[in-house]
Amino acid sequence: MKKIVKSIFPAIYLVVIAFSTASCNKTQAAPAAAPGQPVDLTYAAEKSLPSVVYIKSVINSKTQTVEYSDPFEDFFSDPFGGFFGRGQGGNNGTRKRQVQTPKRAAAGSGVIISADGYIVTNNHVVDGADELTVTLNENSKEYSARIIGADKTTDLALIKIDAKDLPAIVIANSDNVKIGEWVLAVGNPLGLNNTVTAGIVSAKARQMGEGVASMIQTDAAINQGNSGGALVNTRGELIGINAMIYSQTGSNIGYGFAIPTAIMNKVVEDIKKYGAVQRAMIGIKGSDVSLYVDAEKEKGNEIDLGTMEGIYVAEVVEDGAAAAAGLQKGDVITAIDGQKVKKFGELQGIMAQKRPGDKVKVSYLRNKKENTVTMTLKNEQGNTKVVKNADVDILGIDVRPITDSQKKQLEISYGLEVLKVSGGKMKEAGVPKGFIIQVVNDQPMHSFDDLQQVVKDAKDQMLVIKGMFPTGKRGGFVVYLQNE
Repeated sequence: MKKIVKSIFPAIYLVVIAFSTASCNKTQAAPAAAPGQPVDLTYAAEKSLPSVVYIKSVINSKTQTVEYSDPFEDFFSDPFGGFFGRGQGGNNGTRKRQVQTPKRAAAGSGVIISADGYIVTNNHVVDGADELTVTLNENSKEYSARIIGADKTTDLALIKIDAKDLPAIVIANSDNVKIGEWVLAVGNPLGLNNTVTAGIVSAKARQMGEGVASMIQTDAAINQGNSGGALVNTRGELIGINAMIYSQTGSNIGYGFAIPTAIMNKVVEDIKKYGAVQRAMIGIKGSDVSLYVDAEKEKGNEIDLGTMEGIYVAEVVEDGAAAAAGLQKGDVITAIDGQKVKKFGELQGIMAQKRPGDKVKVSYLRNKKENTVTMTLKNEQGNTKVVKNADVDILGIDVRPITDSQKKQLEISYGLEVLKVSGGKMKEAGVPKGFIIQVVNDQPMHSFDDLQQVVKDAKDQMLVIKGMFPTGKRGGFVVYLQNE
């Protein structure tokens, strides 16, 4: 998958390759290098390699109906060219036909973040996949995986495999990463599994187009297949999820970019808790002060804002958080909760860790005078509500499609048998072991994926379940996915 973005260098356009081709735990400290001696990265490689997995995604062949146009169809179907009106009765040369899309496979990497099977990867690695297979590094064992949640904006996805005692990586705070420190990129580039490359942190808070913001830039070599892999420090701790590179050729030319763990942790928590990422908006449009000043100078205007660092507020969004707090056009935001904000990427990085309803202290300059105000962040709809989409795990059950003997005995053609009720919302609703779920919210249940999808799409956070007891008696339950 390719995207075209402007380079950080004027008048140069480079291709950003988003590679879809192809828990924190205590740990002993990494050996320290002697002053003036090269850094030993073998410890970091040994600690992180077992936690990075190979992900294969498959998009099955599908039949699609497409429209196509034949400008001569009506003319030649009527020997008089529509003179008697026959051609006008058609579809203006537009017809529909069915086409079969080819089966496609892609590959990427992922990072185990908990021993019970949760894995973080890039959204573009799993987007649209009908099948996901995860292969472990240590024993090459394969597992089928399912998507718990994904977020296109941050390019992150959380998937899960049914396994225990997995080698979860230790997660570090990416806010503590320093420019110039040594890092390793761990993944499966170009079909070469379990590959490690070394480099340094070249920059922080890089803003990448309109999507992922506040990324870690590194010169550790990253190539196709590295997507979703780990960027780790010299202690083998995760500091970022590798996502993309700048390239004119599609191969590594020196700079890669990773999504910081500070953003990753919040996205994962949101997906687990709400089923969707909660985005807090400050409610402004603007740019780096330096960029604004330079643009004004090109117009012949002399600008003195009292600083060359911070975010120039070009517009305050109506009914947004900034408007409610009294910010105005021309203000310069300099800090959030005491943390200096020098450029827009840093502001986006801070906002990516917040949720609607959070309160933040915003420092800003107005007419060169410093002010501080407390602001309540809002969502894109201009309120502080969170959007909740439940995941099937919240149900607390194990299911399987009914067997042929059950179909014959109960005279039904489909359904999901409840094999185990271990807690969760199904137990609260009284759904017993052995119950056969046939319809949920008017959708027939043929497979586990059907159940997962209807849970994610549930309106009013409620499931109306219809089915059959093992005795053949029909019954139903109402399951509330969220507590009032």
